[in-house]
Amino acid sequence: MTPPRTALPPQQWADALPDDRPVLVTGAAGFVGAFVAARLLAAGKKVVGLDNLNAYYDPALKHGRLEWLLPEAGFDFRRLDLADREGIAALFAEHRFAHVVHLGAQAGVRYSIENPHAYADSNLTGFLNILEGCRAVGTRHLVYASSSSVYGGNRKTPFRVSDSVDHPVSLYAATKKANELMAHSYADLYGLASTGLRFFTVYGPWGRPDMAYWLFTEAILQGRPIKVFNNGDMLRDFTYVDDIVESVLRLVPRPPRPDPDFDRMAPDPGRSWAPHRVFNIGNSRSEKLMDLISLIEQATGREAVKEFLPMQQGDVQATFADVSALEAEVDFAPKTPLSEGIPRFVEWYRGRNAG
Repeated sequence: MTPPRTALPPQQWADALPDDRPVLVTGAAGFVGAFVAARLLAAGKKVVGLDNLNAYYDPALKHGRLEWLLPEAGFDFRRLDLADREGIAALFAEHRFAHVVHLGAQAGVRYSIENPHAYADSNLTGFLNILEGCRAVGTRHLVYASSSSVYGGNRKTPFRVSDSVDHPVSLYAATKKANELMAHSYADLYGLASTGLRFFTVYGPWGRPDMAYWLFTEAILQGRPIKVFNNGDMLRDFTYVDDIVESVLRLVPRPPRPDPDFDRMAPDPGRSWAPHRVFNIGNSRSEKLMDLISLIEQATGREAVKEFLPMQQGDVQATFADVSALEAEVDFAPKTPLSEGIPRFVEWYRGRNAG
């Protein structure tokens, strides 16, 4: 077994990061990226934030998130596309990042069916450019966003990092699985310590407008029907953004070490002889879609008009995270109940759209 490691108490992750070199946060104008950057800045760390500010969803939301960050003295924003090989290489050469939090990607399962080349450019070519940048400057730790979508057609729940993830049901999921494979190859070839994070349905204030909780809230408040897929028979492990961010930050100063007892005759997909690991970050609860709708109805004070529809192509019926590996590593696991998180989101949404 890998030798036990002492988990960092809250906030000690900041003390473990160097002050002389900035942390690179890609997707810094995105949902999770903006919150990660804000927490790093609040802890006195310097951050280089990268984003291309694309129009996958309303760029005004991305600019709104940047408004928190731009006044901070330690924040340096670069508008740059991940697929820009020369631009990414120059950025790494300029700052020689010791820690990289790679959260930038083309998101969305359904959009990957409509616009597959966007996913190849951002999630494959873009990720390769990040790996090459890390290799060139000797980055100590690359933390990157994978996705719960890698579990694809798996039906056995809860999903564990030791499970096989060889049956994706969307191109988006396939690109995220490819990221894990690419990162592992660089860990083996070049010793690049890297950690993949399988996020489970992140939600909260300043979230993404293509997600169900946002779409439902918006439609209910505007008096429009909501589209309920698979006739409502859906289960999701909803994870509040603050819990995602805390998990990410506790992992950043903890590069994985090779597992000396890794058994190549019975390989565990969640571990390796190379310095690479993956973790689930979820709330460890599989919530009914209809319960989500009920909570939004309660928070808005309005009843939804429901339009029941079949399952969408590329979607899965259920997600459910086992986070025991995460908790063992950083002494933390997401715990915010949906009954607390949804009212916070609805309150924020109403405030943002008042008048």
